[in-house]
Amino acid sequence: MAESHRRPVCAVIGVGPGLGAALARRFGKEYAVALIARGEDKLTALAKEIETAGGNALAVSADVAKAADIAAAFEKIRRELGEVDALLYNAAMRPFGKLMDTKPSTFENTWRVTTFGAFLAAQEVVPAMLKRGGGTIIFTGATAGIKPFATSAAFGPAKFAMRGLAQVMARDLQPQGIHVAYVNVDGAIDMPAIRERFPQISEDAMLKPSAIAETYWFLAHQDPSAWSHDVDVRPFKEKW
Repeated sequence: MAESHRRPVCAVIGVGPGLGAALARRFGKEYAVALIARGEDKLTALAKEIETAGGNALAVSADVAKAADIAAAFEKIRRELGEVDALLYNAAMRPFGKLMDTKPSTFENTWRVTTFGAFLAAQEVVPAMLKRGGGTIIFTGATAGIKPFATSAAFGPAKFAMRGLAQVMARDLQPQGIHVAYVNVDGAIDMPAIRERFPQISEDAMLKPSAIAETYWFLAHQDPSAWSHDVDVRPFKEKW
């Protein structure tokens, strides 16, 4: 496909039944989307759904905690879809535990999935973005990256590190045309795992994945004269 006629490419890393899938569906309306996560079956089903709706989707199975998997994933994306125009990094582990409840391996793996994977994925897409003078990178943050609970001994530090990475990248890359944003998802996302863990939670106390996805879409298409970096999304009744 000629460069001038190709669909822009969006890579969504961390595609699960909640926000990741919502991001893929929203961007899949106008972008060719790469769906990246562990477990090819769920990715293939979502890719077929997007293609049935007239889009172009590529399922890419990868463990984002492993550098080799990320390198292989982006090699496949470049080969089959082209260079990435928008990177949406949504992968994370969410273990609960205080300091003495947290295993060193849990702390390390949480950092690898949340922060190290984001670092590696950014390095995969930034060279081409710099070359063409444009692109978007959005990280999915959490309250734990700003004000963690005592039970976030692994998750909090990982999100703090991701937020720091986002700020470093924004200061470096935004003057070169690449928009970098960090979205603080301040509240529970409405998805099966949350409803199962917190059966008492009401629907209006949760964030709708499709509504969060609209915020990402807005960020990815802001005018460069008024870019946002730190963005909060939370239910209207959330205390903060």
